[in-house]
Amino acid sequence: MELQIIFSTDEPKYMAIYKQVKKQVLTNVIHAHEQLPPKRLLATQLNVSIQTVQTAYEQLISEGFIYTIERNGYYVSEVEFPYSFEDSFEPIVEIEENENPTISFRNGQVDADYFPFSVWMKYVKEYIHADIMPNAKWQGEAILRNQIARYIRKAKGIHCQPKQIFIFNGTQQQLKVLSQFLKPTAVGIENPGFHRVYYTWKQSRLEPTLVPVDEQGCTVPTVPLDLLYTTPAHQFPKGTIMSITRKGELLQWAAAHQSYIIEDDYDAEFRYKGNPIPPLAQLDYEERVIYFGSFSKTTIPSIRMSYMILPMHLVDSFEQFMQFEKSMISRLDQVVLAHFMKDGHFEKHIAKMRKLYSEKRQHLIDEIKTRLGDEFIITGDDAGLHIVLHLPDYLTEQQALQKANLVGVTVDAYSQFDQAGESSNKVVIGYGALSLEEISQGITAIAKVWKSK
Repeated sequence: MELQIIFSTDEPKYMAIYKQVKKQVLTNVIHAHEQLPPKRLLATQLNVSIQTVQTAYEQLISEGFIYTIERNGYYVSEVEFPYSFEDSFEPIVEIEENENPTISFRNGQVDADYFPFSVWMKYVKEYIHADIMPNAKWQGEAILRNQIARYIRKAKGIHCQPKQIFIFNGTQQQLKVLSQFLKPTAVGIENPGFHRVYYTWKQSRLEPTLVPVDEQGCTVPTVPLDLLYTTPAHQFPKGTIMSITRKGELLQWAAAHQSYIIEDDYDAEFRYKGNPIPPLAQLDYEERVIYFGSFSKTTIPSIRMSYMILPMHLVDSFEQFMQFEKSMISRLDQVVLAHFMKDGHFEKHIAKMRKLYSEKRQHLIDEIKTRLGDEFIITGDDAGLHIVLHLPDYLTEQQALQKANLVGVTVDAYSQFDQAGESSNKVVIGYGALSLEEISQGITAIAKVWKSK
């Protein structure tokens, strides 16, 4: 038989032979067990080297499209599955980054311009060597766990041992692992609350109970729960700071029902009024609190590093449960962060950012009062990096979002965090990443469209 092969200048000749023979096999132009031309003959017909033909045939053999019989030649294999082979393929359509509006008041953003990258890179250069190449231990690097234990004892009053601390890449991973380990049948989340936690539990085939939030924080559940997720230091998204009375009630409830409380302290470093609030974990004498901490707000989100502190009585069984896991966190990042903390840069950075964010918060409040007026009410501003803005009766949440988008500004819908599906006339405004000038520009822009009835 004679094979028709067309060469182009865009690819090697052996690749053209391989592709076109493969196509003829898949489209039944040449049939199963039909003999192909010998290498020397095909090389002569196509005016190529024998090596070129041999390379193409070897690739076809390795993929199972043809086979060889010793001293008898090459034959077409049986293709026992339907296959469509188009003469042309659609070009790759590259994904384009969505262009953000001019000014984004989305929550959860930090000001990366003030992060000490030069200091961070000094540690990267110092510790990126051969010894750092193996994977980190799944629990996390010992040096980082030691530094976290020291930091939270000093900054939060939480007394724990480094062996109770486990390093992960975010709240959702921690929640998934914890759910697999404890195997809860009943879980609860404060409502409104962190929607990613709600959907993480849904993915784990758990139906979260929605626990209301009042002026004192997350209320005491009225149904039995194995796990309750809450954000006492700065309730997300409402901004409520849990009262000491409510903390005591929740701890008593957890002890009485042998339940665990997940305390997510996601942005507690940034408090602007009064003294630091003691976390639940500091008051937990019955060991019913599982503490979640994160470096996303205190460093930069892309580092993707968080930690979980387990009660001591769960540590050994958790390590047994996780013994075959591998770390998902860069060992280099862990070592760098540990030295960043050890040498005092972490606390220095937090102090600097607390002052900066306090200025931004006050500037945002002043701009809202000046440009939007008293009919727009601010709550949840005592801590964190966002506020809740209550809209006047004539402006719905959806209208506010749409009008803001028209002038190049984006804000978050409050209703997305209410899993009960309640309508809202509130929006969430984050200010962490914006400069004072951008805050002014953004509020000025939305005031023009929000104030017009």
